[in-house]
Amino acid sequence: MVCKIDMLRNMYGLWREISDEFKGKEKTGGNYGILGYNKLVEQKKAIARQTEMIQNINNELTLEYSALLRDRDVIAAYARKLDYVGYGEKLVKVNGLKPAQTELYDIGTILRKKNFACLSERTCKLCGLTFFLLTLILMFLIDLNNGKICFGEKKVLVKGIPVYDIKQM
Repeated sequence: MVCKIDMLRNMYGLWREISDEFKGKEKTGGNYGILGYNKLVEQKKAIARQTEMIQNINNELTLEYSALLRDRDVIAAYARKLDYVGYGEKLVKVNGLKPAQTELYDIGTILRKKNFACLSERTCKLCGLTFFLLTLILMFLIDLNNGKICFGEKKVLVKGIPVYDIKQM
């Protein structure tokens, strides 16, 4: 009877440990598991790179804006690009040449959310339950083979000379 109680305690401890491990969310394959976490980390890095690139573009445009507000030489250079002429300057146009290309600003690219495939919560829980049952059956068979589980009374065979503890008078 003692061996059955020990076996039941071991099985209950294992069941409790596994159920605590998988309670509420999946650890590997689901949306909230390791695989889903790794995908979200990759997306976070991509967003950080995109944000840094946009911040650099913003810094360049801020410098250009402040230069256009305060520096007369920069204003004159931009005016010449737009074919404006200052006082005392002469403009010569040559036929057959393309007009100067104005600089186009890079505004970044659109970053879209990437969906990733993962196992459903039901599948993860089913895999956990299957693993638990297979482990339980394996432990039961090992204990049955080692003689730790006994059905009915266990018969003890004594080999050699039996020794009895009898009180001496």
